[in-house]
Amino acid sequence: MMDNKPFEVPVVVELGHVGKYRHIRSAQEAAECLMTVWPLNRGPRHRDALDTCLKVLEGYRSTADARRALIEAAKESEVLVPDDRLPDDRLH
Repeated sequence: MMDNKPFEVPVVVELGHVGKYRHIRSAQEAAECLMTVWPLNRGPRHRDALDTCLKVLEGYRSTADARRALIEAAKESEVLVPDDRLPDDRLH
């Protein structure tokens, strides 16, 4: 079974509906999310994040690289949930 390359800290995005948070915990989950449920307002950072996540899964990049790229893509698509918007019980 392939290692899904977990992140040290999940990246939280808001997809679909306001308040519907998704905690992305690994490079594999990030790649799946970027390919399937990401908003249509995609730009170059989306493509970079997907490429980076796939390279992590192949063993060529670090999970830290994938997490950083995912955060940039989430900012670009305006779906990143900053830590200060999360209730304390939803951080992990």
